[in-house]
Amino acid sequence: MRLVFNSTNPFALVAAGALLTLACDLEARSDTVVTVNGASIDSSVLDVYMENRIDKPLAQVTEEERQILLSELTDIYVLSTQNSAEVLEKDPRIAAQIELQTRGVLAQAVAAEFFASSTVTDEELQAEYSEQVEQAPRVQYKARHILVPTQGAATDIIGRLDEGADFQELAKEQSTDSSGPNGGDLGWFSPNRMVKPFADSVAVLEDGKYTGSPVQTEFGWHVILREESRQPEPPTLESVRDALVQNVQQRKFQAHLDELRSNAAD
Repeated sequence: MRLVFNSTNPFALVAAGALLTLACDLEARSDTVVTVNGASIDSSVLDVYMENRIDKPLAQVTEEERQILLSELTDIYVLSTQNSAEVLEKDPRIAAQIELQTRGVLAQAVAAEFFASSTVTDEELQAEYSEQVEQAPRVQYKARHILVPTQGAATDIIGRLDEGADFQELAKEQSTDSSGPNGGDLGWFSPNRMVKPFADSVAVLEDGKYTGSPVQTEFGWHVILREESRQPEPPTLESVRDALVQNVQQRKFQAHLDELRSNAAD
């Protein structure tokens, strides 16, 4: 049978993600599933291991899959309970790795607890929404472009356009960009989605006009046709509520972390 795993290395999961989930699961069961060299594998540990190893809810794990994963986990316990493991545990590098993994898991658990208990008021949500709307681009453009490798090639294309050539046909013939087969169509976009020289050139054009000189970016030389422009309607608060909540919570966490840093003992 084939299992879909989140990681190809089962041994890497025990110290980090598995322990974090275990630490956060306050209602985890603790009955012993199997004992390996005197060390008990609790059902809670097995559950967390399965959650990290297989891409499906625990309720959907079949008995066959459970036994495969239990066998993997047992191998980890077999190796980690060898006499040599006690010696290796005292090796400075391994001890440092264990310390870092333990601290990392605990830090993530503390952070997760903060986010779980953090509340966002309607006033905070509205303030975040207003700030995002204020910072959003005021205009969007619909444009086409022809991308070529040299300035001379771009200049020649502009000359052909000046003589009445069709922009879309030239894009299909000359453009090296993936948009070429579609006549150079870039659809609607906000300026911040494009590299600055491109965005600046589009902004100064009029609707229906193309650049009178080649525009250079890191990708090559462009001839740009601005077809239309519009002032986009901002999304409703409800449609972006989850993202706004995350932004507010992240800012609160950063402030909390800054305070903890300032109070940390040397």
